[in-house]
Amino acid sequence: MERLKLADPRRPLPLLSSSRRTGYATTPGGLPTSSLGCGCNSASFNRRKNSKLRKRLFLQTENSASVEPVVTQEIEKPSSNENPVSGESIRSRFLNFFASRGHKILPSSSLVPDDPTVFLTIAGMLQFKPIFLGKEPRSVPCATTSQKCMRTNDIENVGRTARHHTFFEMLGNFSFGDYFKKEAISWAWDLTTKEFGLPPERLWISVFQDDDEAFSIWHDEVGVPKERIKRMGEEDNFWSSGPTGPCGPCSEIYYDFAPERGTSNADLGDDSRFIEFYNLVFMQYNKKDDGSLEPLKQKNIDTGMGLERMAQILQNVPNNYETDLIFPIIERAADMAMIKYSETDESTKTNLKVIGDHMRAVVYLISDGVMPSNIGRGYVVRRLLRRVVRTGRLIGIKGDGKGNPNGAFSPILAETVINLSSQIDPDVQLRKNTIIEELKREELRFVQTLERGEKLLSQFLEEALQTGEDDDDKSHSISGKNAFLLYDTYGFPIEITSEIANEKGVGVDMKGFEIEMENQRKMSQNAHNVIKLSVGNETEVLEGIQDTEFLGYDSLSTRATVKGILVNGNPVINVSPGTEVEILLDRTPFYAESGGQVGDNGILCFLEGGDAKVRTVVEIKDVQKSFGNIFMHKGVVKEGNLEIGAEINASVDANLRKRAKAHHTATHLLQSALKSTIGEETSQAGSLVTFDRLRFDFNFHRPLTEAEVAVVEALVNRWIGDGTDLETSVMALDEAKRAGAIAMFGEKYSSEVRVVSVPGVSMELCGGTHVRNTSEIRGFMIISEQGVASGIRRIEAVAGEAFVEYVLARDRFMRRLCGFFKVKAEDVNCRVESIAEELRAARNEVAALKSRVAVLRAGSVADRAVIVGPSNVRVVVENMEDTDPDALRSAAEHLTQSLQDPVAIILGSIPSQDKVSLVASFSPGVVKMGLQAGKFIGNIAKLCGGGGGGKPNFAQAGGRNPDKLSDALARAKSELVEGLSEK
Repeated sequence: MERLKLADPRRPLPLLSSSRRTGYATTPGGLPTSSLGCGCNSASFNRRKNSKLRKRLFLQTENSASVEPVVTQEIEKPSSNENPVSGESIRSRFLNFFASRGHKILPSSSLVPDDPTVFLTIAGMLQFKPIFLGKEPRSVPCATTSQKCMRTNDIENVGRTARHHTFFEMLGNFSFGDYFKKEAISWAWDLTTKEFGLPPERLWISVFQDDDEAFSIWHDEVGVPKERIKRMGEEDNFWSSGPTGPCGPCSEIYYDFAPERGTSNADLGDDSRFIEFYNLVFMQYNKKDDGSLEPLKQKNIDTGMGLERMAQILQNVPNNYETDLIFPIIERAADMAMIKYSETDESTKTNLKVIGDHMRAVVYLISDGVMPSNIGRGYVVRRLLRRVVRTGRLIGIKGDGKGNPNGAFSPILAETVINLSSQIDPDVQLRKNTIIEELKREELRFVQTLERGEKLLSQFLEEALQTGEDDDDKSHSISGKNAFLLYDTYGFPIEITSEIANEKGVGVDMKGFEIEMENQRKMSQNAHNVIKLSVGNETEVLEGIQDTEFLGYDSLSTRATVKGILVNGNPVINVSPGTEVEILLDRTPFYAESGGQVGDNGILCFLEGGDAKVRTVVEIKDVQKSFGNIFMHKGVVKEGNLEIGAEINASVDANLRKRAKAHHTATHLLQSALKSTIGEETSQAGSLVTFDRLRFDFNFHRPLTEAEVAVVEALVNRWIGDGTDLETSVMALDEAKRAGAIAMFGEKYSSEVRVVSVPGVSMELCGGTHVRNTSEIRGFMIISEQGVASGIRRIEAVAGEAFVEYVLARDRFMRRLCGFFKVKAEDVNCRVESIAEELRAARNEVAALKSRVAVLRAGSVADRAVIVGPSNVRVVVENMEDTDPDALRSAAEHLTQSLQDPVAIILGSIPSQDKVSLVASFSPGVVKMGLQAGKFIGNIAKLCGGGGGGKPNFAQAGGRNPDKLSDALARAKSELVEGLSEK
């Protein structure tokens, strides 16, 4: 391959596209003098505001090795179609740089973390958290990744600054007790100055104020002048995971956009001059409860380089959005709105940036199985997509942007995102159809919501104007709470609400809005953006204990040695009867919960003495994995005493294991049947395999029809009847994926995996237990199919012994029904329908009779009408005792029709012990006088602890306090008489 020689990295760097990179002043180094925004992707934006979090989340990078600054370098020339500073090139060069220095390139983990303490994957180190904690053994000494990350705590800043994002990529290199500061620092310098060719004189370094070692390496070995190395305090340059746990000093690399300003009084927090793009965390201490620091036995390196930031620097553009990682999406959106990015105003540019950022986020979240909904992660997708749709309409995108006014435009933008995804996450391409269809459904659904939001805004405007008139206050305004409701639920940017309100002469309570925003921001930050690490008792207990040898695929009992005993998480030497314990064995036949399958139950027996009598029995009710592959057997000591070192017999409950095996294999068959019936694009979104049933969640946008459920059941039962032998093998992960094996949702896999196959039907990566032949499952039946979230369906089913029990129980129930109705089984349905119809007819007859009685009672009430005011309005206010709401309505309608207009009727009743019913009926003449039945009866109902409303001429209400009905009717009569006296 041809080699390209870079003679002087201080020369101007190549531009991504000269056609749209005009109007920016550049320094002698060829880079823009303006640096918009904050210090680092997302959290490190306001470095002073949240620097600890920033360092942890955004600058997770790794290290390289070379200490001499160089001016020339030879690198392989990229192919003619590849920009040497493209985002893809930066990513691959970073990974290959560290791969050549012994790092294993590992794939990005899902945006849905395997860590229950974290909402979304917010940092490159997250997938390695168990290794850093010592809970899992390292599989490689050092690794490098390009990690998909997602932050949601500062959504409102997206597009307004140069570097704020929801979705971003974090390049990182990690050492698990392998190398430390010297290599990390020298490699970081080598990467930035040699591989990427950044001018050394433009780079500044920050170190922790007490980290003399790092300062010395940067100055004495790398050669950075002292005046460009800043010592900073704990707030900025000391990372810790929390009050206790792993921690250590940080060192950061900054790029200087304005070196001509010199070194005197330079402030690295000046975002107009500096950008922090690389952070090195030296994880070397453990912080104890008393705040003291003790050295970690294994010192680790955790680094991060924001890909978008490095692309901004190397591509010589004013912000991250105009790099080739995001700008193609922006250009596509601008084309659909029939505008040009370079010619539009700053407000429209901001809106285009929002679209570009949010489209990346929703595509990758949906690809990772997060569907739009009103809860949890699904709400993030829904909220971001709604901002895209609202913003797209704002800039002029109509319909699908291609001439169909009723179409959706987000799927078209998603195609651009998907085309850019191949080097980030190849699975996005495979899930294209699911992503496109989900976006289309959600956007079209939201358009209706948006229209409702516009109506709600009109209502708020009317209320604001009316409130101002009532209070003799000309400063009408929409409350901050209502403005936030429009923003958060209906996707209205606050600027749009303000603009529309101003046109009507109405203000917006911006202070109240900011309070609501701040409350949400705090909740988001507290809930979603902290990675908790701690080193506790279990780490000490398990120190030196080897992984548990699992024998359960081939045996249900074995001899084993007790290696550890825990009570309430604390180590003990022995235990007595009645104690709840966690027992560690050197080997076990017990399956530990994973892959959706619950842990085995069984017995641990300790035999002692020449008679080999059972002296100790521990009943095991659950088995969990901890700290990698160590099995924790949880149970209760039933008799005897147990000590560490004891030799025991471990026996699994064979019947329960048999039931779990049938359900687990049936789950694999169910997934294949669903793909065959409703489409290959459907995928697993979760599963649970228990002893009495299975549960399977999958991505699909609608309920299954009865016919589809029947087809799925028939397919699974056919495969069961085929009596096919299962095949299991262990192979490399890449080999298994190439063979077509399906991965379980949310599972993490090592480099070697177990593949379970039903030849011709199913092939999945799975460590669970399975039947040897499908005929052992005996039968399969779906007992429910329902939605659990937007785009997520759930099937519950039974198989094996549970299937037989379920069918027999239904048969016994059917026999009882047949005996009760005295019909055959096939006639039960018709008999039940006939009885139901008779019951409906009887209820209707009773309701009609009650209405007649109420009307007759109303006839006597009419004689007690009071004539009020010069218009001779007839007013009737009466307590109708126990009349039900429907009959009360009939009585009010009858009175209104029988009495001469104008007439006002208020009736109340107590249909049950704790319920009040009220009705108001005003004739047209009364309505013309300005009285409205809905508003009137709603206020009266409040006196009874309730509420209600309706139309101006007729309304119903209710309450929960019958004791107040008399007072409420008295108030109604008084207000009617007073209000009509002068009408």
